[in-house]
Parts: sequence; structure tokens; C-alpha cells
Amino acid sequence: MGRTLPSATLQILDERQALAKFRRALRREDQRALDDLFRAARYHVAAIAYTSHLLPLETMLLAMLLEEHKRVLKLEARLGQPPEQETDETERLDPGRLPLGGSDDDLAD
Repeated sequence: MGRTLPSATLQILDERQALAKFRRALRREDQRALDDLFRAARYHVAAIAYTSHLLPLETMLLAMLLEEHKRVLKLEARLGQPPEQETDETERLDPGRLPLGGSDDDLAD
């Protein structure tokens, strides 16, 4: 009996193919950056395969974001900035600590 759903690897390849025209419209350096993001998604193909409740593109974007965040953390470590000390989950989720220019009310407009 065959598979009823495509594998995570095939889903990544399908999404990349669907975005081929978008990629072609980008500048060369942006094309390379997009290619890097898809490589980051493929790095997490096992995790993508386990997330059946999300759309394939959502899981790929999350994997890309994860890799970019890891890169930021490495750069902060190189600059000698200590990671923020967190004491509990509520402190970590406090939006007042985020360096955003506005408040949540700005998003509602």
C-alpha cells in the first residue's frame, strides 16, 4: 500500500517549487538567502514530519526561524553579550521586555 501523504522532504521541495517565480524575481543575494532558509528547513525535516496539525509551509517557516534565532544567539555570544537570565515562564513571555517600537495595540490598527 502506498503513502497517502507526501513525505516532509517532498513537501519542502514542493513549496520551494511553488515559490520558484518569487525566487526568480529576487536579487541574486536575496536568492542565496532564500536558498539558505530552505536548507535550514531541510535540516529540521524530521521535526516537520511530526507536525501533522500544521500546514507544511508553517512548519518550514518555523524551522527557518529556529535556525535564524540560533544564529542570532551565536552572534550575541561572540559579542560577549550574556543571554538574559530567565527565572520562570511568565517572565520569558513578558512583552514589556521585547525591544519593539510600539505596543500590542499598534497591531490592532
